[in-house]
Amino acid sequence: QVRLVESGGGSVLAGGSLRLSCAASGLTDSGPTDGRGCMAWFRQPPGKEREPVAAAELGGDTTYAESVKGRFSISRDHAKRMLYLEMHALEPEDTAMYFCAARELWSCDPWTARHNFLYWGQGTQVTVSS
Repeated sequence: QVRLVESGGGSVLAGGSLRLSCAASGLTDSGPTDGRGCMAWFRQPPGKEREPVAAAELGGDTTYAESVKGRFSISRDHAKRMLYLEMHALEPEDTAMYFCAARELWSCDPWTARHNFLYWGQGTQVTVSS
């Protein structure tokens, strides 16, 4: 069974940086659960709905929410079965639980809805204080 585990969250001051990681396990060597599908980061601020942050296809195409463009960078290492999110110039509004998500379809189109993804991690907390 596919399992996603996030790490790297923490508390930082505004303007600081963090790097989130997501480790995927339970993948197969071939077939729909071979880890080649679209992977993404979502976040859920306190008291709000879960929202998309960024997504990455295995071929290198990436896409971002407007609120994080130019500050966040998503990447993935298929050989290591890892997904990353580099976050810079963090703002208090970035405070949220960050979730890793994956699906079997290789394309990230569409990617912004929760139902677009089948597999989810438990989340890692990011807190940005001013």
